[in-house]
Amino acid sequence: MKDIHTQHSRSESTLFSTFMPVVALLRVEKQYGTLLVLLPALWALFIASEGKPDLLLLIIIIFGAFFMRSAGCAINDIADRKFDPHVERTKSRPLASGKLATSHAVIIFLLAVLFAALLTLYLNPLAIILSTFCLFFVILYPFTKRYISFPQLFLGIAFGWGSIIVWAAVKEEVALTAYLIFTATATWAVAYDTVYAMMDIDDDVRVGVKSTAILFGRFVKEVVAIFFGVTLILLCCVALVSGLGLFYFLSVAIAGILFFRQVYSLSQGMDRVAAFKAFKSNVVAGIIILGGIIVDYII
Repeated sequence: MKDIHTQHSRSESTLFSTFMPVVALLRVEKQYGTLLVLLPALWALFIASEGKPDLLLLIIIIFGAFFMRSAGCAINDIADRKFDPHVERTKSRPLASGKLATSHAVIIFLLAVLFAALLTLYLNPLAIILSTFCLFFVILYPFTKRYISFPQLFLGIAFGWGSIIVWAAVKEEVALTAYLIFTATATWAVAYDTVYAMMDIDDDVRVGVKSTAILFGRFVKEVVAIFFGVTLILLCCVALVSGLGLFYFLSVAIAGILFFRQVYSLSQGMDRVAAFKAFKSNVVAGIIILGGIIVDYII
């Protein structure tokens, strides 16, 4: 009986040791990245459908964001597996620490892409075609950090492309509003990912990883402020083109306060904790903007 109990405990331990690295690889416990992918897509969905989105499409977008972000995390760790052990924040990641084999990570990446691809089968042909471009940018981004000092731009394109896909899924075309949301998301991502990169700036300089936090140097707060400002202007243009009203403008104004609180934090100097806290506030800003869109259509 004791031997059976021991074998059962060992089996549970083996399952746990196998499962947890996968959870860590996909950042299952840290879904703020998924939300930053999802929220601009939901902005586009509610505007394109004039506040009355198709429920099945809504579900597809939510799960699609989860799987594509999971795929992005997997390919990022695969690309960075030789850098991550030398960075304080990432040295315990499953590939960096040896808890997960690279071949297993590749399989997990392919499965995440497969699940995302299956979801697109519900969409119209234009949206399906546009979805393939999203995968290209998801794969490209992690490798740009070696050669390009502005990798955050590619992250912004990957994160913003969902709004293009969603608009096409609803309207079977891509209109000016979709391009404005896409561009606003890209500039927003450059700003908040620069703040995020402040957590690793010393380690990145040492190991040779490039980022806008390094590129902008002592002017980082001014450049981040410019990108946040452009984002706000583009979001106001969304309202002018699509006819959104007071509640939307109010939500954008509140988001703007959260944006420039990050700029103020940069001017005061940031440690890892402060940079991460500032970065996460962007999720709140995105939710507030979505709330403004929904309330505008309800009222």
